[in-house]
Amino acid sequence: MPTYKLIVTLPSDTEIKQQRKFDAPRDLVFRAFTDPELIPHWWGPHGFTTRVDQLDLRPSGKWRFVQHDPDGNEFAFRGEYREISPPERIMGTFEFEGMPGHIAVETTTLEEVEGGTLLTTISGFDSQAERDGMLQSGMEQGAAESLDRLESLLPGVQAAS
Repeated sequence: MPTYKLIVTLPSDTEIKQQRKFDAPRDLVFRAFTDPELIPHWWGPHGFTTRVDQLDLRPSGKWRFVQHDPDGNEFAFRGEYREISPPERIMGTFEFEGMPGHIAVETTTLEEVEGGTLLTTISGFDSQAERDGMLQSGMEQGAAESLDRLESLLPGVQAAS
């Protein structure tokens, strides 16, 4: 079993909590989560490409990202923002279009800590079965690889700022 810098815990029967520290300022991490030019460079597992189809960064604004795996298969994800509080909080929904109707509510917080930023995402599901289905989908590995890619991207973005 691979070891990731991402820490995943289950705070309740219907939640998944993910945490990861980045050696980068909070403003920069927030920008990487909200800039449609940066998202394709890190969002998704290694070997996948991501296209930002829609990103309306405001309450009730919609987002949609489309991934392609190395074999050319397409996977789309979408949601709606409920709260944007730069640079500390993003709240909204998350849905894999391949399984419509299974919608998680995600709250991502960015906390300034010594030496960088602590990212925490709590995903809430309607039931334990939905939460467990997400865990069984490979979510942890995909999230860990995405955040590894983000960590690699941040120094270059910071240097260019």
